[in-house]
Amino acid sequence: MNRSLLLHGMLPWTRRRWLGGCGVGLLGLSLPDYFALRSQATERAGRHRPPLENGGFGRARACIVLYCWGGVSHLDTWDPKPQAPAEVRGEFRPIATAVPGVHLGEHMPRLARQMRRLAVVRSVHHHCTAHGKSMYWNRTGHAPPQPEVAANLPPSLNDWPTLGAQLTWLRPTKRGLPGAVQLPYPLVDNGTLQAGDTAGWLGSAYAPLVIHPKRGKPYGGVSRDLGSLVFRLADDVDAVRLKARYDLRRRLDHLTAAQARVRSWTRFQEQAADLLTNPQIQRTLDLDQEPPSLRDRYGEHLCGQSLLLARRLVEAGVPLITVVCAAGDLNGSVGDHWDTHGDNFPRLKNALLPPLDQGASALLDDLADRGLLDTTLVVWLTEFGRTPRILGTGRDHYPFCYSVAFAGGGIRGGQVYGRSDSQGARPLDFPCGPGDLHATILHALGVPLDTTLTDMQGRPQALCDGKPLPLC
Repeated sequence: MNRSLLLHGMLPWTRRRWLGGCGVGLLGLSLPDYFALRSQATERAGRHRPPLENGGFGRARACIVLYCWGGVSHLDTWDPKPQAPAEVRGEFRPIATAVPGVHLGEHMPRLARQMRRLAVVRSVHHHCTAHGKSMYWNRTGHAPPQPEVAANLPPSLNDWPTLGAQLTWLRPTKRGLPGAVQLPYPLVDNGTLQAGDTAGWLGSAYAPLVIHPKRGKPYGGVSRDLGSLVFRLADDVDAVRLKARYDLRRRLDHLTAAQARVRSWTRFQEQAADLLTNPQIQRTLDLDQEPPSLRDRYGEHLCGQSLLLARRLVEAGVPLITVVCAAGDLNGSVGDHWDTHGDNFPRLKNALLPPLDQGASALLDDLADRGLLDTTLVVWLTEFGRTPRILGTGRDHYPFCYSVAFAGGGIRGGQVYGRSDSQGARPLDFPCGPGDLHATILHALGVPLDTTLTDMQGRPQALCDGKPLPLC
C-alpha cells in the first residue's frame, strides 16, 4: 500500500478511504475528504477572519523558514567566541563577513559573503530544554504546556497551531494551492510526531502540506511520515497516468451524477485533481524545469533542492514554506541533523553546514535576481542553541542563549541585534524570546499583531504575545 498522501495522525485511523485507482491516497481521510474539510473550515473562518491591512511594515508577501531541527550550535555558526577558552570556542575559527567587524563560523563562507543582506539575532533565549517543546515555542510563538518539564509533546487538538497553519487561516490561497508547505519532512523525534508542527486547535484543514522533492541526495538517518499530510506521487504513477485514471473515474461517476451527494463529492474530487494533475502545479513541483546550472548552485542534496522548490512555491503564491534542513527523526541523535551531542565538529563541518550554507546563499541570490527578495522574508530558526562548554565530543541542549537570522522582506541587512556574553551563555543586551521572533515575522508580513484566531469552538485566541524586533 502506497502512503502517498497521509492526513495528520490526530484524525481517526479507523476510517480508510482512498482516491480509488489514482495512485495517491490518504490514510484517515481521502484527498477529496481533505478538500471538503478545507472548504467547511474556510467557510467557518470567513465569518471571523479579520482584514490584514496596516498591521506592520508589510513588505513581505511570503516567508521561507529554514528550520534546523535538533538545535544549532550558535557558537560554531552565528556567534563565534574566539577569545573564549578552548573548551568553549571549539575547533572552528571565526571568519570575516562582508560587514566589517561581524564574524561567522568558518564553515559558513557563502553566508558570510551575504552578510549585507542578513540580520543576525544573538540574544534569543527561553527556558525549555526539550526539543519538541522548544520547537513548539519557536514555531507557534507561544510557550508550550509545562515548559520546565524536559519531555516532548505528542500532537493534540489543544496545541497552538504552527505558523504555517496560522497563515493558512489568515491568508486563503487560490483553488488547489496549499496555504502552507513543509519540505521535505515532518518533525519527528524517536518515532513520535511533535506538537507545534501541526494545525492544533485550528483543525486539520489548516495543516501544512508536506512535500518531498524528487531530487537531491537524501539525509542520513531515519525520516518518517507517521501520519502527516504528505504529497508524493506513487513511484509508478506519473502525472499523465494519474490524469488518465482520474478521467476514467470521472466518467464512471457520471453514471450516478444525478445524486446530490455524488455531485458534491465530485466537486472535491476536482479540487484534489487540481493539486495532483493541474499542469501549473505540476510544473511548480517539477525541479527539472530549472536549468541544471541553477540546480547545481543550490546543491544536488535534499537541503538545496528543497530550498529551490521553496522559491518556486513562493512564485506560485504559497504564503509560508518551511524547509527542514535536517533529517526528519532525531532518532537518538543519529543522522544528519543538528542534535550534535556527539561528533559535533565533524558533523557540522562535513554533513550539516555545507548544504545549508550552499543552499541558503543560492536562495538569497536567486530571490534577489528575480526581484523577490524584498517581498520574501527568509528566516533561519531552530529550537535552541548548544552548551558553551564542550561535553565529550559534542554540545548539549542549551535554550538560555541562541541565535537566529533574518533576510529580505523589508529587513535591513548588515546588522547584528543583541549580544551574548563572552562565552555565549547568556544574552548581554537586548534579550528576546520566541514570541518576539514570531511577532517580527508577522510584522514583516503585514499582519496586525492584535489579530485574533478562532478555534474550532468559535473562541477567539490572541495571535501574538511578543513584540517585533526593530530590524526593518
